[in-house]
Amino acid sequence: MHNIHLSNGIEMPVLGFGTYLIKPEDCAQAVEQALACGYRLIDTAQAYFNEAETGAGLVKSGVPRSELFITTKVWISNAGEKQAMQSIEESLRRLQTDYIDLLLIHQPFGDVYGTYRALEQALSQGKVRAVGLSNFLNGRFIDMAEHFEVKPQVLQAETHVYNQQRGMRAVLKDYGTALMAWGPLAQGRPELFAEPLLQEIGARHGLKAAQTALAFLTSQGICAIPKTLHKERLEQNLQAADVTLSAEEITALTALDHKYPPAAADFNDPELTRFLLSYSDKFKPA
Repeated sequence: MHNIHLSNGIEMPVLGFGTYLIKPEDCAQAVEQALACGYRLIDTAQAYFNEAETGAGLVKSGVPRSELFITTKVWISNAGEKQAMQSIEESLRRLQTDYIDLLLIHQPFGDVYGTYRALEQALSQGKVRAVGLSNFLNGRFIDMAEHFEVKPQVLQAETHVYNQQRGMRAVLKDYGTALMAWGPLAQGRPELFAEPLLQEIGARHGLKAAQTALAFLTSQGICAIPKTLHKERLEQNLQAADVTLSAEEITALTALDHKYPPAAADFNDPELTRFLLSYSDKFKPA
């Protein structure tokens, strides 16, 4: 598996393991299993409510800290410079680490300017190695990138063969920002696994449709963070990162862009905004 070189020289694995929606009671074992399979990038977030269990899995795995790439995200309820800094300290404690490899602002809501100042401060203090944004699309991303000296090194956004973020990728190129794909398998929608073009191209490389969908991203230098609790699929996903699709195959797969609407989220939807603003109150474990 190759690495992506971020704008500040940090190397990030092109494929990682996502912990979104993994229950706390399952998370430590899931992380340990992923690391045993060969994963080194582990993605979590304050709002996943499994940082502590992620940290336990990282420690129990026995993998040296220097080989790991840990990503977490500051949630809306911790927005603002002072509160965000406090939450970063809590994330470090829960993850049982002295530093976070990549720290993102999770959503484009709340005092994002104060939060980004906290990210810059943590970066200068060595508590974070790279910073970025999640779900800041189009003008929201440009606004943040133009207002801070440290440009976002990574943007995490829903990205897959049906939502390829081609317009956003052109914007990111101007700022030297890498793209990290959440939902790289379109949130498991069945159409992807049965997509004839993915099956056809995958057959040339000995890949299943899902693996081909991941290789489509990683071949273009897009980091993907699929989630699965099944060891066989963990191994298959890793294998996909070792396959480089040809330029012709990538061009053919661009025809799938917008074949279906985004699988998960429209961050311009007022109802989604209201839901996210109250998320931590509603779903934080007792």
